[in-house]
Amino acid sequence: MRAISLWQPWASAIALGLKQIETRHWWTDYRGPLAVHAAKRWGPDERDTACLFARRFDQRLAAPPLGAIIATACIVDCVRTERLHPSEQEDAFGNFAPGRFGWILRDVVALADPIPFKGAQGFFDVPGELLGIAPTPALQGVFL
Repeated sequence: MRAISLWQPWASAIALGLKQIETRHWWTDYRGPLAVHAAKRWGPDERDTACLFARRFDQRLAAPPLGAIIATACIVDCVRTERLHPSEQEDAFGNFAPGRFGWILRDVVALADPIPFKGAQGFFDVPGELLGIAPTPALQGVFL
């Protein structure tokens, strides 16, 4: 399964259903399942942002998991930010500046227990078995 690393608290915002658009500086034609990985990065800026988001949106953002897969989702579209009209909450969680892209996420499922895993930049692969997804001959390679 494809995966993407996000710094905290943004990864947890997706897992908690607070963020449905992941903004990036690059466009993707990929549509399909995605594992959401919380990166290990946890510097002063991320901690301050997490405290702010925790007070404003959800207390669980204050102490998020790090270095682990925390949710699955499905990328259903990729849209230029100029075409998006994010809610105030969505706007707080993304960078909707002109020239960027919004990956529209649906069917988010938070994992009951984070799965420790090393992330990477860009898309990277996570074995489906790690997430309890057994490969089937008809689907092998479809999501890679």
